[in-house]
Amino acid sequence: MATLSAYSPPWPNANPNGNLLSPEDAAEGLESVSQSQSYDSLSSIMPQDHLTDQLTPVNPTPSYSAPVSVSVSSPPESTSAPATVSLLHVSFNQDFGCFAAATDHGFRIYNCDPFREIFRRDFDRGGGGIGVVEMLFRCNILALVGGGSDPQYPPNKVMIWDDHQSRCIGELSFRSEVRSVKLRRDRIIVVLEQKIFVYNFADLKLLHQIETIANPKGLCAVSQGAGSLVLVCPGLQKGQVRVEHYASKRTKFIMAHDSRIACFALTQDGQLLATASTKGTLVRIFNTADGTLLQEVRRGADRAEIYSLAFSSTAQWLAVSSDKGTVHVFSLKINPGSPVTDKSRNTPDHNAAVTSPSSSLSFFKGIQLHVAIYKDKKG
Repeated sequence: MATLSAYSPPWPNANPNGNLLSPEDAAEGLESVSQSQSYDSLSSIMPQDHLTDQLTPVNPTPSYSAPVSVSVSSPPESTSAPATVSLLHVSFNQDFGCFAAATDHGFRIYNCDPFREIFRRDFDRGGGGIGVVEMLFRCNILALVGGGSDPQYPPNKVMIWDDHQSRCIGELSFRSEVRSVKLRRDRIIVVLEQKIFVYNFADLKLLHQIETIANPKGLCAVSQGAGSLVLVCPGLQKGQVRVEHYASKRTKFIMAHDSRIACFALTQDGQLLATASTKGTLVRIFNTADGTLLQEVRRGADRAEIYSLAFSSTAQWLAVSSDKGTVHVFSLKINPGSPVTDKSRNTPDHNAAVTSPSSSLSFFKGIQLHVAIYKDKKG
């Protein structure tokens, strides 16, 4: 059961037609100017498909009455030792052009290519800890959940944050802690320990409720293709995943593994699904339409905890990270319409270590990343 609270008007403007700046300009701390307007519903905050999404750069001296005290700063330029910051959560935006890092003081936004910190927002009062941060492409709307030892918000609430006005414009309250949040232009998906709620973004109306097996990691994946929504979540049995095809109103259950599901990933169009179990040796790729196993790749022989899976934009590559301190990159030779492949037991062609001690991601505490690239034997 969720409780909806929408803050009083005027509703903020997502400013899709405003003076939008590139991430490079935003990183230079340039200001943007907007006009306040009144709106009757949350639909005003939604960026339209035909408009350009762009993260609204923050005003270092905003004039507003915000419910919390915040401080805004451009990426640090000094060489002095930074204050200790604990990383609590990292998530990419929907097109993987940016990612957000939640900390025990607030959150930071980074551009991927070229890599740079766009800006950061630190909360001065109320704790400051953010356990989940989810971007909506590059617009100024984010979903926040409190976290850490001193959370900024209760961990059972999803706060809809408008960074252009530096305030929350609505919230969703639940009886248990929120494990993760996924955003689309038209949907908000909230994941609890054993339930998933799907809301319409325009008015926050509850559209669907899904029961799952215990899901402490908040596993959930949604497609981002326009006009079709595919949602993947754990099923009600060990090793099972549930695929919801909302356009065709179909539900598909896939017995992916014998062990519990540890991680899964979905392609942007929702056609391919990669899964890994708690054993962590095999990764399987399925056709979401009919549940057919398309390919199986071996990460290694030793047991490992899989941290994440990620398809490339063309689904040619699949990256797998684990607690072994490595990222395996597999070459995929599959076609969603042709479910015939060999189970490959690939061997690495290349290994490399990637480090960046001077990066602004220094709060990752110097974790080294090792990359192994795999190719299909028949390729």
